[in-house]
Amino acid sequence: MRKFAQRALPGALILLSGCSFAPAYQRPAAPVAAQWPVSAKPAGERAIAGLSWQQMLPGPRLQALVKAALEHNRDMRIAVARVEEARALYGIARADRLPTLNVNASAAATHVPGDLSATGAEQTMRRYDVNLGVTAFELDFWGRVKSLSAAAKASYLATEQAREVFRLSLIADVANAYLTVQELQERAALARATIETRKESRFLVQKRRDVGLAGDLDFLAADGAYETARAQLADLERSRTQAENALTLLVGAEPANLPPAQRLSDQGIPLDIAVAVPSEALLTRPDIRAAEQKLIAANANIGAARAAFLPRVGLSLALGTAGSSLSGLFDSGSGAWSFTPNLVQPLFDSGRTKASVDLAEVRKVIAVAEYEKSIQQAFREVADLLAARDKLAEQLKAQQAAEKSQNERLRLVEARYKAGASSYLEVLDAQRDAFSAQQGTVQVRRALLASGAQLYKALGGWAGVMWSS
Repeated sequence: MRKFAQRALPGALILLSGCSFAPAYQRPAAPVAAQWPVSAKPAGERAIAGLSWQQMLPGPRLQALVKAALEHNRDMRIAVARVEEARALYGIARADRLPTLNVNASAAATHVPGDLSATGAEQTMRRYDVNLGVTAFELDFWGRVKSLSAAAKASYLATEQAREVFRLSLIADVANAYLTVQELQERAALARATIETRKESRFLVQKRRDVGLAGDLDFLAADGAYETARAQLADLERSRTQAENALTLLVGAEPANLPPAQRLSDQGIPLDIAVAVPSEALLTRPDIRAAEQKLIAANANIGAARAAFLPRVGLSLALGTAGSSLSGLFDSGSGAWSFTPNLVQPLFDSGRTKASVDLAEVRKVIAVAEYEKSIQQAFREVADLLAARDKLAEQLKAQQAAEKSQNERLRLVEARYKAGASSYLEVLDAQRDAFSAQQGTVQVRRALLASGAQLYKALGGWAGVMWSS
């Protein structure tokens, strides 16, 4: 019998790879069109697969801000900690598939008074034990523990992908916030220049009024235009301060000795990214991979729930020595062992086990729908950004042409006014249109650059490319 007990543990290990009741996993078909919409133009010269975020955002100041955000952003720290939490939970679930060996040493002493002793004499009994054993280890005949381990692994992988989703979003958000700050700074600079120009115009109109060449109406119009420009500058500076605060919050801690800022036209963000067909472009996104891992976990949980209908076999085994004295623990006749198999077969649980299976199957249906929805959302996001990239590029060209025309018109109208051939109302109208065109060019340029950063995020960013800080 002792030899049987000594061989029981290796025999139990052979039974670890039991059958599984989990359904065979099949990835659902992508519920989107095989090609992008006609409005989206996926052509480009650069492949996303080989493009790191440093290449996507080449500006030295922007790179420094992104690196600081990846290190100091508090939400990023939480996302990293969530991955470590999921990894630890997976380690716990995986450990349940193997037996746990424990060493146990104990000592007990019992004193029996004479009036309670069978012999009528006082007795002191001592017992010493040293054991190596396995306690309550489940023999996974039906794959229940294996399914739980597979579900924990998939949950861990989903959390890891969720961290990548947040990291990519953080990079895009920092880029967008930085571009917004730069846009508002450039617009504020234009507003300051406009204030100086309108201040000079007001002074000129005042001089013309003093000699009778202009009336009070012209002066009031010039003064109103000057004050309007001051109000616009104050509004732009307020917006810039708020944008800087938002950028600081994203970064977490602004690095020292930041490189100087660059104009929007010098950012160098590439816009010629080539986009593959939807089935290739979308399935590399970390959010879609995370949704699929959640689906795999839900699929594995069905196997664990189904296995609960079958008997659960447990095993406790201990091998060691026992004696009435420490000196006798390792005598030849002091060997001790215990072998305790345990079988539990559910008979009646008021439908709890069946309800658990139903719950697992419904959760898989939900996971499938969430996976398909994530693909559909990704398809729309990429299609929108492809169309935006193309149309914003056209809009920027048109806006730059309009700005050039308005600036030339303003120059001619001012010359005509000084020559007395135009009214000051024409000058004011030309000034407003030129200022609006200048502001519009800056706004469209920022939107175009931001669409490039957002498209990089929408395509899964550096999927397959090693990230480095």
